[in-house]
Amino acid sequence: MRIGILGSGSGTNFAAIAEAVAQGTLTKVEIALVLADEPDAGILARARARGIPCKYLPANAHKTKLDGVQEVVYLHTLLGAGVEYVVLAGFMRMIKSGMLATFPRRIINIHPALLPAFPGLHSWEQALAHGVKVTGCTVHFVDGGMDSGPIIAQATVPVLDDDTPASLHARIQEQEHVLYPRALQLVADGRIAVQGRRVVQTT
Repeated sequence: MRIGILGSGSGTNFAAIAEAVAQGTLTKVEIALVLADEPDAGILARARARGIPCKYLPANAHKTKLDGVQEVVYLHTLLGAGVEYVVLAGFMRMIKSGMLATFPRRIINIHPALLPAFPGLHSWEQALAHGVKVTGCTVHFVDGGMDSGPIIAQATVPVLDDDTPASLHARIQEQEHVLYPRALQLVADGRIAVQGRRVVQTT
């Protein structure tokens, strides 16, 4: 399964995926390309250090979405690299109709909350503000909504009485780095099927 990874920031989830591939704990997956919409994004440096093809591609002026001419550029680059699945790793733009149509049910994201609770930005801060006792992270297929696609896998993280946004986020990220490779393995093995809004394991 050739994947293209899109990111905007430090790239810790990319690093977890790449390490799982290198260690053989994530099999049948090849990282074909890493793309970033920020020229100094840490994910690019991490990819270069591992010898994985990577590129900065500017996006359009709308900071919250990828569409128009730049969406076409991204699609051309991904398809040119033989990408079969698009994996979002801290990519801070909404995926729009062109990419969704080109990669139907083949775009995957990770979100730092137990969806459908706390979609959008700074979900760990939302969790603290709401006083929940448990939060976590979710790997899901991407659709046209905000963190609303069918859920592939989730992991829970307790919210401690003395948690700060930073401490809670750090513990969520620890679980993300475990969950994302595991979820990608389910996809690569062909062990899941989407039934309406539900994702079920088939074997």
